Amino acid sequence: MARFFRESLPDRLMERIPPHILLGAYTEGVFPMAENDEISWYSPQMRGIIPLDDRFHIPHGLRKRLKKSLYRVSMNTAFREVIDACGEREETWIDPVIVDSYCELHRMGFAFSFECWDDVGLQGGLYGVAIGGAFFGESMFSRESDASKIALVYLVEWLRLNRYTLLDTQWMTDHLRQFGGIEVPRVEYLKLLAEALAEDDKAG
Repeated sequence: MARFFRESLPDRLMERIPPHILLGAYTEGVFPMAENDEISWYSPQMRGIIPLDDRFHIPHGLRKRLKKSLYRVSMNTAFREVIDACGEREETWIDPVIVDSYCELHRMGFAFSFECWDDVGLQGGLYGVAIGGAFFGESMFSRESDASKIALVYLVEWLRLNRYTLLDTQWMTDHLRQFGGIEVPRVEYLKLLAEALAEDDKAG
């Protein structure tokens, strides 16, 4: 992975990254991660994306589980719970600064969550940032089988319905490749990003 630049947050920014800095970074293809009490900013040489056209693929086993309606899926009903759950790992880049920063974007209408529920409670979900025709996926989690995958399927359906053109996953993983995820060079990604940002705002 390629780091764009790294700096420690000055005291005045310790509680939250100002929204204009965070949103401005996304429009330049840069995103933050918390590391050792610092905020590092990244712009990978190879960027992960999930195509929103017919290249998007739902694995056969997941299709069967979707038909069973194992979870109730909602949008923007538990944003803070989702981001907190995404950070509940032994190693995480989601610290209190990241949490507060994205919760503020959520209050402003730029950050969204999708949640999967059963009779016990919240079992999985994801969150990300939307600007223009681009959606920047940040993180996902599962407490029960396939809950995050089902949230991803619903996210893609929502993005298609609202005519988004770019789903950025930042890094590419085997987990995302099964959905048709690919890597593109930074130059190509920035071209796709510019085209998506030129679209009318889709959020709200």
